[in-house]
Amino acid sequence: MTDPVHPPKPRPGDRVAVISPSFAGPAVFPHPYELGARRLREDFGLDLVEYPTTRKLDATPQERAADVNAAFADPSIKAVLATIGGEDQITVLPHLDRELIRANPKPFFGYSDNTALLLFLRNLGMVSYHGSSVMVHAGRGGAMHPASAESLRAALFTSGPYELRPSETVGDQPWHWTQPELLELEPVMEAAEGWIWHNADQVVDGLGWGGNLEILSWLAMADREIRPVEEYAGQVLYLETSEEMPSATEIYRILRNLGERGLLRRFPALLMARAKAWSFAKPLEPAAKAEYRKGQREAVLRALKEYAPQTMAVFDVDFGHTDPQLILPCGGRIRVDGPTRRITVWY
Repeated sequence: MTDPVHPPKPRPGDRVAVISPSFAGPAVFPHPYELGARRLREDFGLDLVEYPTTRKLDATPQERAADVNAAFADPSIKAVLATIGGEDQITVLPHLDRELIRANPKPFFGYSDNTALLLFLRNLGMVSYHGSSVMVHAGRGGAMHPASAESLRAALFTSGPYELRPSETVGDQPWHWTQPELLELEPVMEAAEGWIWHNADQVVDGLGWGGNLEILSWLAMADREIRPVEEYAGQVLYLETSEEMPSATEIYRILRNLGERGLLRRFPALLMARAKAWSFAKPLEPAAKAEYRKGQREAVLRALKEYAPQTMAVFDVDFGHTDPQLILPCGGRIRVDGPTRRITVWY
């Protein structure tokens, strides 16, 4: 596979599409959506353009795909932003117009279930961006986290190297969106423990590939958007897990199966996001959160030991379902420098 191209970047004042290719979150929770949209307009200078299914609950895969196709086809649209993730974007992929989208490359931003569309675009030859959510990160209580805002601004408007840095405080306990008055308050944060390095005696410089681990497992089962494993040799794998908080056993089994496919050993470096260890369904206490994250790290290390023992890994990196959230280039260059403990991405 040839190196993907970076689509032209938007500038403040440009028209940018806002779409819901998975869950139409704005239809159910309008307050964080409106807050995030206002910040993107006022703080980033974007002219947001909503598409028909952005707020349409239970839109069909064909309808959502039509919005994606239209956003890429419109020459006045300079970038495409997802409102939030979801759980059925895999059903949208067959209805996308590959040749139309290939002929009209644009930066796309999303994560979680948007892993499907990110890898779809990567396979069309363009760099896209794993990160950002109108509702979650732009619509964060109190204000956007400064690190999230800085990373998004750099990925949206600039090109070239950007060094990722660990945050001093982190969080995964947002306010409930059914209580919009709480959006005036900062979410609960805690002291960060920093990144954790494994096999950090090497430097890996390659293209980024990966996304949400659960979504990757679904794509693998459906045989969608995963190329022959040989094509990933020398690249940088990045993985994150969702608010559904999969067990360490499930994480190990997914990675084991990817290892059996011959995939894991192709990547000499792995970036593993700090696990989201709290949700409204599973409101863990601090000690239990730490134990959950430890169990996830151990599951990943077990799989690496069995299938990719030489791979360098960095745990608790701030991307995916994290606060703050740093943006990774899907298909773009990532340099993981073990001896200096530095990670640099190219936007």
